[in-house]
Amino acid sequence: MNTEKVVFAFFIVLALTLNFGFFLGEMTVPDHHNVYELFAALVVSLIATVMKFGDRTHMGAILLATSLVADLQLIIAALIWGYASLVSDLGMDSAAIASVVSLSGGALLANLLSAVLLAIETVMIRR
Repeated sequence: MNTEKVVFAFFIVLALTLNFGFFLGEMTVPDHHNVYELFAALVVSLIATVMKFGDRTHMGAILLATSLVADLQLIIAALIWGYASLVSDLGMDSAAIASVVSLSGGALLANLLSAVLLAIETVMIRR
């Protein structure tokens, strides 16, 4: 068993599941979405992105692109959450949380695509 591949797959799947956990819930209710789960999803997604930098294959480039998309959307979601919580007079209202959850949903799709591509790459190696 290749330990490096296990750790790589672990972070890809963990990023996907943390993002999914944050995404679940009523879209406009801030209590259904934990800020620490968003933070954990962002940190794990960034770790997964760093791990993808070493792969020089075409599939590696696509995996890196999906991670960069997920990172960008999660960073923007975190910035919106921070702005709404700390700067805005309205606080974390339903419009702000809807924007955060929508961006998280986009990152979820990117993470899902990354996991599917990883599974396809794994099947291709077995042949």
